[in-house]
Amino acid sequence: MNLYNSKYHEGDLSSHTFLITGGAGFIGSNLVQYLINHGAGLVRVLDNLSNGYYSNIEEFIGLKNFEFIEGDIRDLDTCKATLQGIEYVSHQAALGSVPRSIADPITTNDVNISGFLNMLTAVKDTPSVKRMIYAASSSTYGDSTILPKVEGEEGDPLSPYAVTKAVNEMYADVFSKVYGCHTIGLRYFNVFGPKQNPDNPYAAVIPIFCKAFIEGTQPLINGDGKTSRDFTFVANAVQANIKSMLYTGLAQHEIFNVACGSQIDLNGVITLLQETTGKDLQPTYRQERMGDVKHSLASIEKIKDTIGYECEYSFKQGLEIVYDWYLNNN
Repeated sequence: MNLYNSKYHEGDLSSHTFLITGGAGFIGSNLVQYLINHGAGLVRVLDNLSNGYYSNIEEFIGLKNFEFIEGDIRDLDTCKATLQGIEYVSHQAALGSVPRSIADPITTNDVNISGFLNMLTAVKDTPSVKRMIYAASSSTYGDSTILPKVEGEEGDPLSPYAVTKAVNEMYADVFSKVYGCHTIGLRYFNVFGPKQNPDNPYAAVIPIFCKAFIEGTQPLINGDGKTSRDFTFVANAVQANIKSMLYTGLAQHEIFNVACGSQIDLNGVITLLQETTGKDLQPTYRQERMGDVKHSLASIEKIKDTIGYECEYSFKQGLEIVYDWYLNNN
């Protein structure tokens, strides 16, 4: 199934140039797929392959409108070099995962804050760049118990990862006010989909569950299974990126939730997988993870009203698609 037949933009992309940092990663490589499918003039990827995979972009190597640069956002000169001739930037490069940030806060800070500041600085100093979109996070809502989560109603961070993402937003807002360098931050809510690695030590829950059902093993749940999330299929996140990059009504730094505006708990995910696969696998429960938010549900009114985002794929549709993808790529 080609996810990206739907068109999230107007006009012709053949005269436009794009940089996707972290473009060999999960969301980044899906963005690349969309842009290549729709004939972008140039799609350049910057990735150090520490958290992304060459296999995610291998099919694009050799295309005349695709470039891959192996490099690190923690090097300012690299950031500046990769931006030459670029109009639109989608900054996806980051170290995700709450548990990883708890285990290694120094590296998480180095990549997510120092690397982000390098990219902001390079964008500010590169005249060709019209806009930068960056991967923000729902973790920024922290300990706030308000549901749904609305932009501007944040709590205190619960992990080093959440701190880094909150700092990104503060830096982006300051750059907007001080330098006129306006960006858009997309607060992703638990994005899942094809090209998300289930074997990564810090893999997300959906690929882990899918792998368990494919292999016929008991899925592991942290906590009692009543933890709920606004799981968001990756094509919805791609839509948000494309519409944000090409949005012309930007006069300041903006933050948008990217989600479906609905929630399901982990026990419910298992039930859907049982129905999808016909396998009656029962989960094993273990201790909750430190730093995890118990419940998450997004308001998507702001992004709908501002840039015309719509949740194209429901959680159930996305789960069926991604399970099929794992089954065929196992």
